[in-house]
Amino acid sequence: MSRIQRLSPADPRATALMTAQQRELRALYADTDERTEPFDPSVLAGEGSVLVVAEEGGELLACGALKRLDAQEAEIKRMYTVPQARGRGLGRAVLTELVAQGRAAGYRRLVLETGDGQPEAIGLYESAGFTRIPNYGYYVGVENSLCYALELDTE
Repeated sequence: MSRIQRLSPADPRATALMTAQQRELRALYADTDERTEPFDPSVLAGEGSVLVVAEEGGELLACGALKRLDAQEAEIKRMYTVPQARGRGLGRAVLTELVAQGRAAGYRRLVLETGDGQPEAIGLYESAGFTRIPNYGYYVGVENSLCYALELDTE
């Protein structure tokens, strides 16, 4: 059985998982540095940020993070499930935990970006209540980029 837990983004296992995600996205979209947002795991270690993983038998199978944007809003980053563990609900479990962490931190809104070549991710986010918003920040004007938001009830 998988266990959902917080983990330091400096943990080498987490870094390896997030690197695998970047590699897969670059291959999927034939990306270059001009398209893919530069990745530095240390941005997930700041105040109000959290990395959540699904672990089974000491192996990390999925991850996702909250990156604080300001006191009211955080961005979901690095959502990834290793190919051999897909279809087991681990992504949903990680997303559910991130939403709970966002509420606990007092965020009013969570935002995220995904690509139009990831129908499973789009389905996950939409089924969790996220709705399309105009592209924000780094993603403004990026072709194939889809941005979403979830308003949180923090009462």
